[in-house]
Amino acid sequence: MKPRKREGYEGTGPGAITPDGCAVELYARLPVGDEPDVIAAAVPAGARVLELGSGVGRVTHALLERGFTVTAVDESAEMLERVRGARTVRAPIEELRLDETFDVVLLASFLVHAGDPEVRRGLLRTCVRHLAEGGCVLIQREGEDHHTDVPRERVDPAGFTVRIVSAEPVGDGVHAVHAEYAFPDAVWTQTFRSRPLTRERFEEALEEEGLRVDRYLTQDGMWVRAVAATAGD
Repeated sequence: MKPRKREGYEGTGPGAITPDGCAVELYARLPVGDEPDVIAAAVPAGARVLELGSGVGRVTHALLERGFTVTAVDESAEMLERVRGARTVRAPIEELRLDETFDVVLLASFLVHAGDPEVRRGLLRTCVRHLAEGGCVLIQREGEDHHTDVPRERVDPAGFTVRIVSAEPVGDGVHAVHAEYAFPDAVWTQTFRSRPLTRERFEEALEEEGLRVDRYLTQDGMWVRAVAATAGD
């Protein structure tokens, strides 16, 4: 299976670049943040997790260490080669159809902000399709000023700099976002399409696919726990 090139997505820098512009070597270097702690606090201990868009396994490996069982899904073979200790499945998320369901479906990395609404719908339908009764979907969404606070940069304690250089409108409410990751020995760039979603529009998008927000998990509203729309009704 050859991953399809996604229009408006590209990347530069050493090593393999996936069709959506992600650099495998870059993601292998990036440290895991507070994502595993947020996830672990929102779901039952030892839950079965379907991680959509796992990449090289930054979050995967941290969840495994916390006792979760993880199935890691990515469309890049080069990314999945870096995953250790988890079952891996190579597939575009929108096309995933496993004959099983999971306690937790994880959609991180701002994937819900896909520029193409049909892609977003496909992602959310995959979440619903693989959600066990009584389970939850954990979604990472962009911060409120993600597209307006540009340019911006931060220096990571690990010694590299992340810059969001620009977020330029390209029509139909979509922005082309350009990011740079500067390490002492290498620089990577990534350009991708992103559709800003207000909290109201985000919740509507979930409802359109049979999900509802259960609660926001972080004060900035970037991590969300969603459940089937009929759960608890």
